[in-house]
Amino acid sequence: MNYFGNVDWLAIVLATVASMALGMVWYVALGRQWLAATGKTQEQVRGGAGGRTSPIIWAAACQLVIAYFIALLTPMVMGETSPTSGALFGAQIWLGFIVTSMIINHRYQNQKWSLTVIDGGYLFGVMVVQGAVIGLFG
Repeated sequence: MNYFGNVDWLAIVLATVASMALGMVWYVALGRQWLAATGKTQEQVRGGAGGRTSPIIWAAACQLVIAYFIALLTPMVMGETSPTSGALFGAQIWLGFIVTSMIINHRYQNQKWSLTVIDGGYLFGVMVVQGAVIGLFG
């Protein structure tokens, strides 16, 4: 039995790279708004153990896991793996699990809605881009 599924690891790695590139563009464009929404200063965000490198490593590792599960589950749920089915599956997972969980957490943490919109919008992009990239590989 293959516990890692029959997935295309090249597609998974490329989907991870694509979503990380999206993150760079997204947060460069919305950096000021994001910082204001966090209620922190730039020094507070950059400080701490690992500085700015640690979150990037964690983001890449987590996005690799996300891409793996999109690659594994898309054909099971959608019946095929195409750019359209991958993007649609990613959007459905975002709506059903990701943004809903984010809203719950942000409401309990008393975060600003603008932070939820910025981070939730990025994660929507992650799911759709990863699904489309994985779908390109069928």
